Amino acid sequence: MRWLIVLAVLIGAAIALQAGLVAFAGYVLLGVYLLSRFLARRWVHNLGATRTCDSAPREVGETTEVTVTLTNTGSLPIAWVLVEDLLPDFAVKARTPRLTVKGKRVHVATLRGKQTKTIKYRVTFLMRGYYPLGPTLLETGDVFGLHRRHRVIGKPVYVMVYPKVVALPKYNFASERPIGEVRLQNRLFEDPTRTAGVRQYVMGDPLQRVHWKVTARTGQLHCRIYEPTTLAGATIVMDFHLDGYHKRGEPFRSELAVTAAVSLAYAISVLNVQIGFASNGRDAADHIREESLAAESDEAQVEGHATRDAASQRFGMNDDSDRMRPVVVGTRRGFDQFQQIREALARLELTDAFTFAQLALEMASRMPRDATVIAVLPRVPTETAIALGTLRRQGFAVSAILIGLDENEKLEAHGRLLAERVRDIRYANTLEELASLGGNSAASAPAAYGVDIPLV
Repeated sequence: MRWLIVLAVLIGAAIALQAGLVAFAGYVLLGVYLLSRFLARRWVHNLGATRTCDSAPREVGETTEVTVTLTNTGSLPIAWVLVEDLLPDFAVKARTPRLTVKGKRVHVATLRGKQTKTIKYRVTFLMRGYYPLGPTLLETGDVFGLHRRHRVIGKPVYVMVYPKVVALPKYNFASERPIGEVRLQNRLFEDPTRTAGVRQYVMGDPLQRVHWKVTARTGQLHCRIYEPTTLAGATIVMDFHLDGYHKRGEPFRSELAVTAAVSLAYAISVLNVQIGFASNGRDAADHIREESLAAESDEAQVEGHATRDAASQRFGMNDDSDRMRPVVVGTRRGFDQFQQIREALARLELTDAFTFAQLALEMASRMPRDATVIAVLPRVPTETAIALGTLRRQGFAVSAILIGLDENEKLEAHGRLLAERVRDIRYANTLEELASLGGNSAASAPAAYGVDIPLV
């Protein structure tokens, strides 16, 4: 608009002053301006891009190849176009990048009419997460630089990267709950080493239950009655509030907490008992889905962006969160329980909307009391200690695993938990300490299951 005003003033002044050459120059500039505007709009409208990528879940350290096919759908040649396949800023621009890129993710190309060009690059995932690859940002304009047009097109591809699993061969989580304090919700879990009595044989009883000495003495078949086991699974409750993870230690502290949670989930699932998970973090799939709704309409993406930054920010990910419900995988048995927990941890992100004390209050009525509550914590404020003490007084067996605490923080956290009579307290500041989790507890839990856990 400014150019039109300037040209109109120039031509008007030339006509008034009867300056023919100046008027002619004004006409030429006006023609160039209109032609440039037409070409810029036509070029950006004729551009198209498609993306192909293997979106199968990945492990940390694996690589995927992304191919972007750029097409000029019109018959007019395009003098230049700047192509950038967008990646999340938190993954590539952070002090510690979560992924690395090899190849031409940003490329300048010239396209003839109906021509197609291919751009390839490889992404290596250095940390777990849920990463959107794309959409594609296109920028073009006239050769004089009078007009720039930007367009964001194509749907992103989402790749899930699983967290690392560490073997925990020494860890046990046996409940110290006295027998009879809580009525078990599921008595299918019986300890064959603890005989509670005998009863007469009932058709269908397995032969290993038969008590042969009593049968020989009475002349009638009798079977053993076993006591229910004190170990009926666990619910892992993880604090993923921003206040517990200072920027100075990120992302290593939060990644260690996630690794601890997924390793515990695997170790418990191998025992074929019930396992569940809950956290006050947010699911990356939820807010990515909301942020990408605008990208599904190509018509809305042609115009309206003054700069490349404005175009990319419109389709970026929002760091703020007003989510007020926890991420939960219900506590139950099943071969797919560990996989569901692993996927939830892969997508989990830090948030500031839900404290651990609120999480414990929300989950108290949803967790089975015959399952041990294992709290994975980056810190233990007074509210958190009281929340765990409340769970213990409600009949839950409670264990705490503290992540990334220095000596002073350990003493303070230990005192607060002991004041609430939470005695099974363990620490892990490195992967090595996490692997030996059973040997660095503040109060050793009774050994009930000595199981060597293989690494997936």
